[in-house]
Amino acid sequence: MAVSNTRRRSTMNHYSAIRQYTVITGNYWAFTLTDGALRMLVVLHFHQLGYSPLHIAALFLFYELFGVVTNLVGGYLGARIGLNRTMNVGLGLQVVALAMLAVPAEWLSVVLVMAAQALSGIAKDLNKMSAKSAIKQLVPDEQQGMLFKWVALLTGSKNALKGIGFFVGGVLLAAVGFSEAVIAMAVVLVGVWLMSLVLLQGDLGKAKNKPKFKDIFSKSRAINVLSMARLFLFGARDIWFVVALPVFLSSQLQWDFWQTGGFLACWVIGYGLVQSIVPLLFRTTAGPVSASRPAFLWAGILALVTVGLALALSSTLPASAVLIGGLVLFGIVFAINSSLHSYLIVSYAKRDGVSLDVGFYYMANALGRLVGTLLSGVLYQLGGLTLCLWGSALFLLLVAVISLALPHKPPAESP
Repeated sequence: MAVSNTRRRSTMNHYSAIRQYTVITGNYWAFTLTDGALRMLVVLHFHQLGYSPLHIAALFLFYELFGVVTNLVGGYLGARIGLNRTMNVGLGLQVVALAMLAVPAEWLSVVLVMAAQALSGIAKDLNKMSAKSAIKQLVPDEQQGMLFKWVALLTGSKNALKGIGFFVGGVLLAAVGFSEAVIAMAVVLVGVWLMSLVLLQGDLGKAKNKPKFKDIFSKSRAINVLSMARLFLFGARDIWFVVALPVFLSSQLQWDFWQTGGFLACWVIGYGLVQSIVPLLFRTTAGPVSASRPAFLWAGILALVTVGLALALSSTLPASAVLIGGLVLFGIVFAINSSLHSYLIVSYAKRDGVSLDVGFYYMANALGRLVGTLLSGVLYQLGGLTLCLWGSALFLLLVAVISLALPHKPPAESP
């Protein structure tokens, strides 16, 4: 009878974990769809109004800057008050950010857009930190293979939805206009937020030992090294992807909003799908056990791909063919790098107060995006897309070197 009760409790816990994972993933999907659409709306709308690449990049400064702060403080809050609350706060703030932009066109100043982007940046990183941290609570430590799969599925599906969001943003801008588009997204997200308030488990991720504020800064060497590698990895992507690429497609190749939004959407969707199947490349009975060698190898391969793309774009080859082919290859290899990092941070993080470690890591991620966004506008204005690609290649070489300092095996959880 005791064995039967134990099995029953284990089964109930398993199904409860799956239900919570489903709610978390649904929240993350809905948020990501609006986040990707809003990004494309802002880039294309303000490019249409005649803003320079540097000025467009400046619109996202607060988005990235507040993301840096939010990941540090948000990890602390998640450990203190629970990840359900930080996730729901993120959804609510995104609704407010969208509502701020649903004003008449004559009121849509740069200051207002930057303020709304600041709220959206806080919302995005609260939501992402909560989602990634929650998985650590739902998967037993000994099931590293399952952990890798769940993290890869969440991350990959999120990026696929972000790609769809890019397409939705381009389509909505062309079909109904800027204000109407953000109103429609706000209405949908309100419904998701209300359901999340009811369905998400109340004590998810709350630390047993209440952390002090000084604990937001990681003391783990593995997490510090991985965070540094993550900073340069996402800086390398955003140097040429965030501002430079959409502007290049619109201004140099004369693509319209549908084409630009659709192409970037397909790229991010494909990138997300690759992320979701990356665990198959590192299949073992317990998940990947070696970290430094594959992280170094795949960062080096991505650097070579980026160098090749920069050289090809400087040649007499058709720019559109070079970008389409190069982006496909870059996306596949970048997805492998990103998925490895996403698994490793969840694996390295301590179970009690997991959001502290994950928040610190995503702080570095946000800082990399901030640097990349700034450089995207500056380098594109100085030397076009080719110079942005060379800057990206330099960052990726740094990722490869830093990855050599990762431990060969994920550190064991302290008792």
